[in-house]
Amino acid sequence: MDVKLDKKPKILVADDDELVCSTVRKILEAFAYDVVTTSGGQELLKRVDRSFDVILIDINMPDMDGFETIEQLNQRELGIPVLVLTGSGSMDDAVRAINLGVHDFLGKPIEDLDIFNVRIKRAVEKRNFVRREHRYKKDLEEDIRLKALQLEEQNKLLRAYSDSLENATVQLMSSLQRAMEEKDHYTAGHTMRVTNYAVMLGTILGLDSHDLVVLRRAAQFHDIGKLVIDLSCIRKNGPLSPQERTLINEHPGVGASIIKPLGFMERERFIIRHHHERIDGGGYPDGLVGDQLDELTKIITVADSYDAMTSSRNYRKNMNVGEAVEELHTCSGSQFDSEIVEVFTDNIHRFTADQFLMTHPYGDEFNHNLAN
Repeated sequence: MDVKLDKKPKILVADDDELVCSTVRKILEAFAYDVVTTSGGQELLKRVDRSFDVILIDINMPDMDGFETIEQLNQRELGIPVLVLTGSGSMDDAVRAINLGVHDFLGKPIEDLDIFNVRIKRAVEKRNFVRREHRYKKDLEEDIRLKALQLEEQNKLLRAYSDSLENATVQLMSSLQRAMEEKDHYTAGHTMRVTNYAVMLGTILGLDSHDLVVLRRAAQFHDIGKLVIDLSCIRKNGPLSPQERTLINEHPGVGASIIKPLGFMERERFIIRHHHERIDGGGYPDGLVGDQLDELTKIITVADSYDAMTSSRNYRKNMNVGEAVEELHTCSGSQFDSEIVEVFTDNIHRFTADQFLMTHPYGDEFNHNLAN
């Protein structure tokens, strides 16, 4: 801990000559300094700490000379100015002292006390500057640390708020999705089944947790564009007219427009818009081909088509599992991605888990068809 800057300056003196130590002590005390004397370098190193403002040290001492002592002090990085006090200084000694970072080089005996005091004061001022700088850096570091903690806390709150907002939005969208499905009891459960198919297929394909979240959301809302479709088209008994088919085919683009304001669902928006595209470019609404479609879109395309084939409509009979699998293989490479079709059909038995069949209005028939 730093000492206060307004205290009496504290000076550590090292000289093996007892008379010199006594004389220097009296001079410094006369100038209102607090003085501690030692008989050599080793004793100095034992007693020195950050409370000292200046160190005065003789070069020629028997146990450890001044230069060796200064080297040891430098290693401790105490930041205390060192003044060399010697009666036999040479140019070589002066150069060596400067290279070691010595603050000043004084001769003895001390002849001009005022000049001596001025040079000690300058060393004390340097020490005070070092202390202020050190304290400023510590305060700055502490301020940065506190601001970092505050920022981290704010980020946590923002993330929590963002997650809460996302969850609330997804729940609202799910409610709208259920409202859409209530328009037609034949499509009831379609969204949940497509979601289960897609997530199970994505898991088998080794998608990471983030991609699985995107895949689940996109599957949940892939048909949300049908919210604005005329009920007469959705509930119609029999095939759709060309005009009605054109209207129905607008639902991917409409769904993407509904999702557009939700910035956190940008990837889901792409999938929703393109879940009726084909590998060969014959799909809608944009006629994308092959690599223009990402893996998640290709997964939902297979899952959506498979559920549509195995779900009954009032104007046609549903396919059984074998027929649907055959149709997937027939359209593999043209409508569907071949690798995804292969993985899906190879693992179709894994989609018979009880939790999945509970969501399928034709669960018993599905299970029977699979067994055959």
